Amino acid sequence: MQKNQEKTLQRGLKERHITLMSLGTAIGVGLFLGSANAIQLAGPAVLLAYAFCGLIMFFIMRALGEMAVSNPVSGSFSQYAHDYISPLAGYITGWNYWFLWVVTCMAEITAVGVYMNFWFPNSPSWVWALATLVVMASINLITVKAYGEFEFWFALIKIVTIIGMILIGFAMIFFGIGNGGVAIGLSNLWENGGFFPHGIKGVTMSLQMVMYAYFGIEMIGITAGEVKNPEKSLTKAIDSVFWRILIFYVGATFVILSIYPWDQIGTLGSPFVMTFEKLGIRSAAGIINFVVLTAALSSCNGGIFSTSRMLYNLSKNDKAPKNFSKLTKSGIPGIATVFTAAILLVGVVLNYLVPAKVFIWFTSIATFSAIWTWVVILISQLCFRKKLTLEQTNRLKFKLPLHPISSYVALAFLVFVVGLLAYNPDTRIAVIVGPLFIVVLTVIYYMMGMNKSNNENSNQEKAQTKMS
Repeated sequence: MQKNQEKTLQRGLKERHITLMSLGTAIGVGLFLGSANAIQLAGPAVLLAYAFCGLIMFFIMRALGEMAVSNPVSGSFSQYAHDYISPLAGYITGWNYWFLWVVTCMAEITAVGVYMNFWFPNSPSWVWALATLVVMASINLITVKAYGEFEFWFALIKIVTIIGMILIGFAMIFFGIGNGGVAIGLSNLWENGGFFPHGIKGVTMSLQMVMYAYFGIEMIGITAGEVKNPEKSLTKAIDSVFWRILIFYVGATFVILSIYPWDQIGTLGSPFVMTFEKLGIRSAAGIINFVVLTAALSSCNGGIFSTSRMLYNLSKNDKAPKNFSKLTKSGIPGIATVFTAAILLVGVVLNYLVPAKVFIWFTSIATFSAIWTWVVILISQLCFRKKLTLEQTNRLKFKLPLHPISSYVALAFLVFVVGLLAYNPDTRIAVIVGPLFIVVLTVIYYMMGMNKSNNENSNQEKAQTKMS
């Protein structure tokens, strides 16, 4: 028993792992396939939405980075919420984020079956979904380095594809390559109804979709407990978030909007497929299908990693079964990983038994959960700063710029996005089911007497402090 207690998470993630992982988490299926929906709402002006939301995410990530560099622990923002806000906030945030990734992984595992049918028509989708789950869970059970290596290559594939698309796009726009030597130019950005075809309202309504596209970036903080050099690696990864978003989201969207009239995007399939096909690459659909497949695998891989670390942290704080904090010989929270994989297995079955409308509820919770996570990060950072003396504040190695104004601006914007969810009939259920889920977690918290265990732990810590 004592031997198990001495085991700790292994710092097996290198700087190249965390750098590529932080790039990869910012690039999801939403960019390859879902960007068309945001474009239809805002037109070319969606570029402003991506840029502004990117700035908000930069503030959120710097707030997280300030705490992560000062205190690099597994569980990240769940632990910070526990320490700086309250044990209840840490408990809700941890289970909320666990559920968020479980729902996301369920969708991604199911999507793998759909993508594989592109090459293997009429093959049973559940076979591919099950195979994906087994492989990704096995990778996460080996070593954290194995997880880092797979995530490194998954991210590299996505990054190379987007950079390639951007370069090809610029060649089409300015030199006419793929367009008979006639430069396409930038006129599509202001023709077909102007830069703001649906006015400011169109841009505003696209904000919720754009913000959700950035979900996953905060996962960088969860790696803090397993990075070899947290201060250097986390600082570098977080500092480049804003520029990555400008390059990948704004850059790719700029190219797409310049090449095609905005009102045609989404009617002819993925914008990425359209761009490669225009160059004369016949296998464009197959290439993008492979890239989207790796994006789904990456999401599943990262989801299992983050959920198992959340369960590990919750268990350490007596907010989950004790077995979830048990580590394997290689320093992996094995039982927590297997538990998450088992829940995902149920999700694969539910995809065939439960009507699709039920999953709309789950994804609504996921949307609300992402915003909850970001709000908690910002509030935790504000509380963290209040507990520091002036000398301690001056010694911080990685500060949030424009504190506390940047935190309040980001918080106000997130509240505004929640308002948009309530305003839109299609997403209104998110602000009903999401808070209801928080209430259920809170009821369980008090019914299980977790608030009493907090008081006992606090008294023990005070006693140990006096003895020391």
